[in-house]
Amino acid sequence: MLVYQGEKSQFLDDVLNGFIDDKIEQQMRTMLHRSVGASEKRSWQHSMMYMSQVLHDDGIPQDAGVAIEFTIPQSSKRVDFIISGLDDEQRHHAVIVELKQWSEVFPIENIDQLLAVSSPDLSHEVITKFQGRPHTTVHPSYQAYSYKTLISDFNANVQDIPIHLSPCAYLHNYENSDEQDPLFLPHFKEFIDQAPVFCRGDARKLQQFIKQFIRKGDRKQTLVYIENGDIRPSKSLQDALLSMIQGKREFLLIDEQEVVFQRIISLAKLCTKDFRKRVAIISGGPGTGKTVVAINLLVRLLQEKQYCAYVTKNSAPRNVFEAKLSEGAMKKRYIGNLFKGSGAFIGAQENVFGALLVDEAHRLNKQGRQGPVVRGEDQVMEIIQAARLSVFFIDEDQKVTSFDYGSRETIRKWAKVLGAEVIEDELVSQFRCNGSNGYLAWLDNTLQIRDTANTTLQGIDYDFRVLDSPHELELLIREKNNIDGKARLVAGYCWEWVTKKNPDKGTDIEIDGFAMPWNLSGDRTYAISTGSIDQVGCIHTTQGLEFSYVGVIIGADLRYQEGTVITDFTKRAKSDKSLTGLIGPARKGDSEALSEIDTIIRNTYRTLMTRGMKGCYVYCVDPALAGYLKSAISR
Repeated sequence: MLVYQGEKSQFLDDVLNGFIDDKIEQQMRTMLHRSVGASEKRSWQHSMMYMSQVLHDDGIPQDAGVAIEFTIPQSSKRVDFIISGLDDEQRHHAVIVELKQWSEVFPIENIDQLLAVSSPDLSHEVITKFQGRPHTTVHPSYQAYSYKTLISDFNANVQDIPIHLSPCAYLHNYENSDEQDPLFLPHFKEFIDQAPVFCRGDARKLQQFIKQFIRKGDRKQTLVYIENGDIRPSKSLQDALLSMIQGKREFLLIDEQEVVFQRIISLAKLCTKDFRKRVAIISGGPGTGKTVVAINLLVRLLQEKQYCAYVTKNSAPRNVFEAKLSEGAMKKRYIGNLFKGSGAFIGAQENVFGALLVDEAHRLNKQGRQGPVVRGEDQVMEIIQAARLSVFFIDEDQKVTSFDYGSRETIRKWAKVLGAEVIEDELVSQFRCNGSNGYLAWLDNTLQIRDTANTTLQGIDYDFRVLDSPHELELLIREKNNIDGKARLVAGYCWEWVTKKNPDKGTDIEIDGFAMPWNLSGDRTYAISTGSIDQVGCIHTTQGLEFSYVGVIIGADLRYQEGTVITDFTKRAKSDKSLTGLIGPARKGDSEALSEIDTIIRNTYRTLMTRGMKGCYVYCVDPALAGYLKSAISR
């Protein structure tokens, strides 16, 4: 959707006469039904003045198209400025300009440490000041380039005509200091090569960049093509994603995984034929392959030319799978548009997606938050509304925070409200924990989550051990990690995250001489980053993922007392947000709050202790709990 569009001559007149901000504001109210604040209007006044100076060049045709605030239909992303036209061979071009009023940029904290652990997410983030406070955001080149790929990968007219897109960024207030400038650090080179950065004093360079592609005017025709293009995944995107999972063992479908996969594909095709809305609820415990099915569906549905996305509330799974799929052929292409957070569908156009594949649906929140600001109405409702087919992969026994809202009942309720047919299925076979459902049943029984017949691990082929010290646990996990790089240490939330704000502190978890930090805040792919063996993961960096072996430090929030496994919320770290809203009532003896807290703490350790494919090793802060677990192994 184009908020403002015109030819260059009209744009220059609107800026000269001081009308440009009023025209944009009027269009925002009319087309997007949103109000505009004074600061946003001042931003337009300031930036459009600089862009008018750039376009005051006779080499840029008077009838070249100009668009401001182009809203990409399948997202909430808005492109600041587009100039369109034709080259000397009558080919359509559009130059995307990301405008920033930044005057200061700072590198990400601990950048050297993060680079050392090979975190793939740090290559595109910087810190700047927003409303006087430091704010982490993406590099302007990365942002401009991601807009180009989002449009080119999903706009049918851009693919078919074709329309050539050239992104760049213009920071008209920013002065490039020297070769050590934080905006031009070496790890940003990949994106700057794709989308050049122009700073204060670079107006003539930006003019030359535009004139490379815009040689003749098009009277806005290219902009019209872009605005009216159908949403369709490009053939190159389909092929590249397919090549990434073909032949890779971790993406192969087995047994009922294949059955569920084929059923969802049939439902998706049916939705495109009869235009009815449908909701699929796929239940499955840890290791049953929910994520594998979701990733395969993402690739297959893109091949079927459906616009779809993989969705999780927790960023860890989507960061890891985005990184895995970005290896090889897709290394230089931005595929993050296929991986979305659960709050990405606020105000989304109805049925704009063919399918949304919601992994870890039990982790959905009722409403999202951006700092203190509550966003959206209901995430389950917003997802169902945005897609013809919504697929929810769910395990209600993995609720680990007070905000976890997703449930089969809630999904069914909103499906009924929105007139969607509900289909339910289940994944049962266990492919983690050495394929042993017996271990999961034993764990439920031992943690006293539910009674099962599995009171012993004898005869169950899974390497479970209780270690007598955290040092032994660390050594064993490091030994296993040397085999394949896929063993990790994790812990319950019983230690403050001091190093987040004070990295010089060095460590967070300290027990009898054992000392390690929580995983780095900037390392969003803890599960696969090479330096993660030197960190301790938490529930949020591991849920939905798996390791070959997992070492679990059970804190003082889980103890064994008088024949019973008990939970103690007072031993959780003060910085832990998992129990938000429950602590106050629990301190007053509220039975419902105490019961919910008990469930959350047990589920947290159950989830951590089911991350290992081949084995789980445990150290307990409470000696009595360690003794109880040892006795339960061969009871």
